[in-house]
Amino acid sequence: MSDLVIVESPAKAKTIKKYLGNSYNVVASMGHVRDLPKARLSVDIKNGFAPKYDIIKGKEKLVKELKTLAEESDNIYLATDPDREGEAISWHLAYILGLPQDYSKRVEFNEITKTGVTRGMENPREINIDLVNAQQARRILDRLVGYKLSPFISQKIRRGLSAGRVQSVALKIIVDRENEIRKFKPEEYWTIDAKFIPKGSRKSFAATLYSDANGKIKIQNKEQADKIEADLVDAEYTVTKVRNGTRKKSPAPPFITSTLQQEASRKLGFQSRRTMKVAQELYEGVEVEGMGATGLITYMRTDSLRISNDAIAEVTKFIAGEYGEDYLPSKPRFFKSRSNAQDGHEAIRPSMPSLTPEQVKSSLTSDQYKLYKLIWSRFTASQMAECIQKTTQAEIEANGYTFKASGYYVDFPGFTKLYTEGKDEAEEKSSQLPELKKDMPVRCKELQKNQHFTQPPARYTEASLIKTLEEYGIGRPSTYAATITTLTSREYVKREAKSLVPTELGEVITKLMKERFPKIVNVKFTAQMEEDLDEIENGKEEWQDVLESFYGDFEKTLKEAKAEMEGVKLKLKEDETDIICEKCGRKMVVKTSRYGKFIACPGYPECKNIKKYVEKIGVTCPKCGGDVIVKHTKNKRIFYGCSNYPECDFVSWNEPTNERCPNCGEVLYKKKGKKPVLYCAKEGCGYTKTITTEEK
Repeated sequence: MSDLVIVESPAKAKTIKKYLGNSYNVVASMGHVRDLPKARLSVDIKNGFAPKYDIIKGKEKLVKELKTLAEESDNIYLATDPDREGEAISWHLAYILGLPQDYSKRVEFNEITKTGVTRGMENPREINIDLVNAQQARRILDRLVGYKLSPFISQKIRRGLSAGRVQSVALKIIVDRENEIRKFKPEEYWTIDAKFIPKGSRKSFAATLYSDANGKIKIQNKEQADKIEADLVDAEYTVTKVRNGTRKKSPAPPFITSTLQQEASRKLGFQSRRTMKVAQELYEGVEVEGMGATGLITYMRTDSLRISNDAIAEVTKFIAGEYGEDYLPSKPRFFKSRSNAQDGHEAIRPSMPSLTPEQVKSSLTSDQYKLYKLIWSRFTASQMAECIQKTTQAEIEANGYTFKASGYYVDFPGFTKLYTEGKDEAEEKSSQLPELKKDMPVRCKELQKNQHFTQPPARYTEASLIKTLEEYGIGRPSTYAATITTLTSREYVKREAKSLVPTELGEVITKLMKERFPKIVNVKFTAQMEEDLDEIENGKEEWQDVLESFYGDFEKTLKEAKAEMEGVKLKLKEDETDIICEKCGRKMVVKTSRYGKFIACPGYPECKNIKKYVEKIGVTCPKCGGDVIVKHTKNKRIFYGCSNYPECDFVSWNEPTNERCPNCGEVLYKKKGKKPVLYCAKEGCGYTKTITTEEK
């Protein structure tokens, strides 16, 4: 007989088996084995919200095999992921295998390395029932909201819709931002920008008008700008102040789940779902040449910034050897986690800090390499010396007006030699001012009036939405990817380049939720629910009490909404068509079934006429003159094809237009991105054109 170790995935099982040897049988549960059945509520509300779990459909054979293996084993170790979900899976496994409630062979691995696995096996513990109850409470809470609210939303708007405790708040945040943009009224303002050349120098430097004799100036119109320009004609400019200084920049802390998702979005263009999938692979283990199956990073679901002393010692040694002692800080850096962070795991870091991305590149997929390099670089940089910049600020005066100029240069790169954090906003560019001295005369090479308009707030991207959800305390970092995926897959939100834009459907749902279920979409209320779940995890709240306090008000609100909206159906403009039903003469509408969209007569059941739904883009097929329509792959990826298929075989990943290339006469295509362009696909042509706001 041997000892049995149960983990969640085959990849993780393979890596751990390598370290434990043949005396252990390591198998995968393939995630959850028991859950609330989808077909019914499965929560006994009147009996303390008791859940009614069943074996997940399709896992009966696996459960039978686990039971057989358990009976044949001397010891059973439950080694599922070290978080709420993992703890719940271990608890369910213990129940299925007939193990006692206080079972004491629960082990956790923060990293899948020999050291991490050995340490985990040497320190087994009891199943943490508070952690389990926190997961149960969240699961039941989400089931109550989804199961009770989703049918109501579907009935009032369209079939197959859903609402959720976190999902609906996230959607409201996106919709609210869109409404801010619509209401925004741009304000005109002007700047006076100049280029100066110091006496005896050829190098110019830029400066901007800052103040006049009355103080800081705000130029609101052209007339005001013209007057200032006139006042400065043939003026003599003198440097009146010069301040030289030094500023130090410290590195960003290592990643937690949310910041990893944000940075992977900014720097790699990864959607959060893609980031978490790749991070899971790196944690569970990949085949590394000369090393076998190896876990390359620590556990990727964490909001703690804690770093082990061993990891700091290893990365310190690496930095000293690779970059020199000058690149080390005076003492190791320790970062403070947020007050409500769970400290069960370390920050996300390479499990072997001295193992560089280039050393394992040949063993990794492109995505794995990119993400490992990002995690490795960020962690290594976090333990490097500060970047030191030399700054100069100068004031130049003429005829009572003051211009300001600033610049800096890097005196010592420190951590920036390896890594700089991505930002959502544009950053100051490095520019060094020439040597300037007080009372030095300077010549004005150029004086420009520039008109500007204030800009509306930016739409949310995945990165900025995740940052906002985290700041508000809504959801957990581990749920953000699934939340965003739900919003896009259900077409409540669409992607435009990197921006998240609400659809008409998303806006109608949000309006209904705000009117009828204001608490569900209230940011503060949702954040408080997260805190209550954390209190359950900490053993300070009973999970049934938390559910009871929520459900009473929720049930009352739902009953009122059903009564007041009886017989009401909300219509969407996007569901209307110009197609006339040839059987009864009504205008046909777009409807949705479990199989997707179709066109139907609104006179159902008297008239049951239906048609296939085709989404035209208003573009003529370049091959046959038919209509270009939107199509989808099995993975729901969009492409474009001809409505006359199969007679016409025109297809394209990029959206064609009715515009022709001025060089060769071929059709131009849209290529999306930060700077969308029209381009000619004809080989050897190479024509491109930037898409204007009107063309978008």
